[in-house]
Order: sequence, then structure tokens, then C-alpha cells
Amino acid sequence: QEDPDLPRIKEEQEELCITMNQEDPEFYKVSLLIYHQRVHTGEMPYSCKTCGKSFRVGYYLKRHMKTHTGEKPYICDTCEKRFSNSSGLKKHMISHTGEKPYSCNTCGKSFVSSSYLKIHMQNHTGEKLYPCKTCGKVFSCSYHLKIHFRIHTGEKPYSCKTCGKSFRLSDALLHHMRTHTGEKPYACEICDKRFRANIGLVAHTRTHTGERLYSCETCGKTFTQLGHLRCHKKIHTGERPHSCQTCGKKFMQLCHLLRHTRIHTGEKPYPCATCGKRFNQSEILSVHMKTHTDHKPCICKI
Repeated sequence: QEDPDLPRIKEEQEELCITMNQEDPEFYKVSLLIYHQRVHTGEMPYSCKTCGKSFRVGYYLKRHMKTHTGEKPYICDTCEKRFSNSSGLKKHMISHTGEKPYSCNTCGKSFVSSSYLKIHMQNHTGEKLYPCKTCGKVFSCSYHLKIHFRIHTGEKPYSCKTCGKSFRLSDALLHHMRTHTGEKPYACEICDKRFRANIGLVAHTRTHTGERLYSCETCGKTFTQLGHLRCHKKIHTGERPHSCQTCGKKFMQLCHLLRHTRIHTGEKPYPCATCGKRFNQSEILSVHMKTHTDHKPCICKI
């Protein structure tokens, strides 16, 4: 059975195969069998001395060590962004080409890798093999379960070196870093509006097309994003799963709880680049920034 541990496993296997096959074809055949057997046994004999993370293959440990040393020898010829491994660069290049060669035969949605397509297909088949032992929620792959479990443990292994904010996902940290750098690499082809993350661009594009894929079974209201639908459903159920540990107030969304918590902590993570004034919400910072410009969007009709 193929290891579902990470969506990128096939690409990593291909990279490993090419490297080992070039160095010693016979050793490659034996080593690949040993590596495959560890998928079944769960053995991970290579451990990082810095953070303790374990790997099935020494090659993956060697590549992982670059995350601690900061070594990024692979450079994108288009934007000069650097990566610690060739597979990271390969995936990044797709952001420039837009190539998504793997398509779902059921709904037509396209993906950058066959592994992502395989996980997506389980949405149609309903196959979910990995239950959470804490809350019972079931997932289609162990990687999604692993990420979900951090909600219960509170683990946030990815920290911003600029402001110290921590995240459950490396992608979330990457998107957050762009709030400091101002980088918005994803541009709308229709109106040129730019976004920090591709998911923001995809959702924005639907404002032009009028496409609303997600509908509420209770009231029929439609949405451009699945996340918006999930939040909306809580209006009907009254569910408020996120509680403030200080005052007990409950919220429908985690982001609302985090924003509320800053009232108690006094944290103001959003500084104005012009005058240095700090704010506890990015939206308030955006409004404040207009005081430094001549932009006055609200016009009196009288």
C-alpha cells in the first residue's frame, strides 16, 4: 500500500530514485525495497539531532537539515526565489506556468501532482480511513489527520522569525510572512488585483465569474468558498466551538477567537510602516493606512 503520509510522497520517491539510480543502480534496487518495507513497519531510523524529527531514508534527513542551516541551493530562474531541495523548486515553477496536468475524471478539477488528485478522489468515493481518536472526525489521508490533531494538542511548529507568531502549517507561515514583506505574487488576470495566496485569487476570480459552487442544504444560500459555507452552517446549528480561556466567550470561528484574545493580551501585531502605530487587527491597519494617503473612497452624494 502506498504511503499516504504526505501528499508529496510520490514526487519525493521519484527524486530519491533518480539520485540513487545515478550513483549505484544495483544498490538502488535493494535500497528502494528496504525503504518500501518501512512504509509497512513504520520504522524511521534517521533522526534529526536538532529537532528530533525522524525519517525513513537518510536522504530525506539530509534534505531536512537544510531547514535548520538555511541552505537553499536551488534558485528559480524566473523570480530568483530559493529552495532547499529540487522538488520544492519544481513545484514552485508551476506557480509561474500554471500547469496542472492531473485532472479528476468526475468533476474536472486539476492538480499539480498525482498524489493530490488521489486524495481529492476520496471526496467523491467517500473513502475516509483515518479517524481522530480525540473527537472522532475521519480523514481521507493520515497527513490531514496529523494536521487536524494539532488543533487538540495546540502544536504550532512553524514560527515567524519577525513577530514570533506560530502556525500549524508551513504554508500558513509562508502566507503570513507576506504580511511583513508585502509580497503578493498572485494577480487577477481580469482586474490585476493581487493576493498573498493562490486560494485568495481563486476565490476572488469567482466574483468576476459569478460562480458559487457551495450551497447551504438548510437555506439554499450559496458561497464562493467552502470555508464560508462551513462558517455559515454554524448559524443554523448555533455551534460555537471556540472558547476564550480568559472570559469564557464563545465564537464560531477560530480567527474570531484569536482576534478577541488580543483584547486580553493587549497584543498589537500589525504595525503601520509609515508612522509605527500598532493595531490588533489587519483590517483596522488597512483603514489607518488611508490617513497617510489622499485616498477617500467614501463620497457624500449631497
